Amino acid sequence: MDSGAAQAVLMYYRASSIESTSGWKESLLHLLQFGEMAVPTLMAIFLEINSLIIAIMIVCLLVHEATAIWDVSYAYARREVRPVEQHVHSFLEMLPLMGLLIIVTLHWEQFLSLIGISREPADYTLRLKQPPLPWIYVGSILSLVVLFEVLPYLEELIRGIRGRKARLSSDWNNANQACSQRDEERIYKGTTKVPASGV
Repeated sequence: MDSGAAQAVLMYYRASSIESTSGWKESLLHLLQFGEMAVPTLMAIFLEINSLIIAIMIVCLLVHEATAIWDVSYAYARREVRPVEQHVHSFLEMLPLMGLLIIVTLHWEQFLSLIGISREPADYTLRLKQPPLPWIYVGSILSLVVLFEVLPYLEELIRGIRGRKARLSSDWNNANQACSQRDEERIYKGTTKVPASGV
């Protein structure tokens, strides 16, 4: 996932104040989508690509797409989803697909072995990548992901939780105020008996 595009989406969500509309539940959907793409990304970084990894990547992509539809449906019912946001969403949905297509192209025979038409047998073993990717590359990528994706998503979730607490507190205060006002009106109209002192 492109961190620049993800950052743009998160900045848009911050500007649209989702903490006061769709709230923390939409943030959980964002984190779920992030997790669904983190699994194949980490596999591609640390493991040898074979039929098993490609199959997991395909499943993760399909689950991610289903969650993306759930996310937009949930948000659309609770706040305005503007064309710019829809466009950025479509861009973000294409990135995992393009990543998968590149992986499949580079490991074509292992992909074909999933459907039984390869010249080589399917490999379903989990093996660390040999040689491993340079630690500077891995460290840089993971640091950028934490900085531009994990932390903003967590900040969004915290804002949503705080917004929910503030709304619940406000609703509670309004309900108490309404009850107190009704009690005062009943006493004033004489519908509520006030016990005499010393009885």
